[in-house]
Amino acid sequence: MASRSLAIPAPDVAPRHATRSAKSGHDRHGDDRTWRWVTFGPALALMLALSVLPLANLLVTSFYDVTWAQGQAVWSPVGLAHYLALPGDELFRAGLRNTLIFAIGAVGGQMVIGFALALLCSRVAHGRVVYRTIFILPILIPGIVVGAIWKLMLNYDFGLINQAIGLIGLDPRDWLGANETALASVIVVDIWHWTPFCFLLFLAGIESLPQDVYEAARVDGAKAWQELVYITLPMMWPAILVTFAFRLVLAFKVFDEVYLLTSGGPGTATEVVSFTLYQRFFTEDRVGYGAAMSVAVIFIVSLLLVLALTTRRRSEASA
Repeated sequence: MASRSLAIPAPDVAPRHATRSAKSGHDRHGDDRTWRWVTFGPALALMLALSVLPLANLLVTSFYDVTWAQGQAVWSPVGLAHYLALPGDELFRAGLRNTLIFAIGAVGGQMVIGFALALLCSRVAHGRVVYRTIFILPILIPGIVVGAIWKLMLNYDFGLINQAIGLIGLDPRDWLGANETALASVIVVDIWHWTPFCFLLFLAGIESLPQDVYEAARVDGAKAWQELVYITLPMMWPAILVTFAFRLVLAFKVFDEVYLLTSGGPGTATEVVSFTLYQRFFTEDRVGYGAAMSVAVIFIVSLLLVLALTTRRRSEASA
């Protein structure tokens, strides 16, 4: 009788190992997620406590009229009355108009001058550190010192600016006391103070551009202005939009320079929304109305920021 061999199947261990590996991988993923939440949770809670809660409190306060009686705050609900009163507030309208003019003039000047300085500094072969140090000096000076320096320079009687224009036969000007020149003078001071910020961002962006593109363009006979228009500006466009967004937000927050140089005058020539908020909150003690004005300003700034970021994303998508 012929012996018949039986084929004994090998144990199926591969699925068991695969299941164990998948389970261990899932456990590691869960442990990593838990560890991230444990380490990131306190920072997130602190951020919410310092940003979201004050904003929520500001929003709630804007619907009340807060007065004081016998040392106690009296909260009287007014609904949307504060928001409805904003369009008729002459100081708010003047502040918003001047802030828009200030933002356009100051941010535009800072970006143009900062980009030009960054472009020139990137092409300097020797003494680059010295030039960078000189260009960033204004941003290192505190705002109160900047206000003192420029208030002395723009003084009508003994200011350096009037003495300089007197040497060429021009009459002195009351730069900070005339309606025609007060806002322009504040814009010039802000350009001088914050152009180094744009310079640093643009210089970092220019130095990070790929040099092989420029070398190929030079081989093809491209001139300097062609490299600027067709290579540098298109590749720098995202950095330009980010810088514009940063400076636009900071321009809407301008206060110290206006307060130190003109205090919003003469009249409402240099009234900006930050200074109007300061008057409503701390001078007139209109807490509810000032809160409503703050919410309106935050909404406007957020809208402008969203428009700038949307433009950046569309430019990156089309590139």
